[in-house]
Amino acid sequence: MNPNTKVLIVDDDAFLLDMYSIKFKESGFLVEIAKNGEEALEKAKSSNPDVILLDIVMPKMDGFDVLREIKKENIAPNAAIFILTNLGQKEDVDRGLKLGANDYIVKAHFTPSEVVNKVRNFLGPKQPAADDFHL
Repeated sequence: MNPNTKVLIVDDDAFLLDMYSIKFKESGFLVEIAKNGEEALEKAKSSNPDVILLDIVMPKMDGFDVLREIKKENIAPNAAIFILTNLGQKEDVDRGLKLGANDYIVKAHFTPSEVVNKVRNFLGPKQPAADDFHL
């Protein structure tokens, strides 16, 4: 188990950002947040997260552009990138995966707890389990 797993959550919706931040913190992850694409790139460079949860529809720079830049500039090269968005069209999913996302999650189809579990399952057994932490 690695209690130092860092997740960068990128979303322009303050309510969702807060909700996912709380859920990941309760599950033992270290959490960084970014409210737009430009901030996401800065935080990814400075904190080198293990996981990036990336919304698509954001001001300044959308999630596809952020993902493209992360891959092009080799930012956080070992990070697992999960697109977390309400865009569920097949074209969007295909585009996100083709750009290098590890998974594509449509927000409306998963609870925050299910998102945490998807991330934990993807990362494997070294990740923190909620039962390991008593807040």
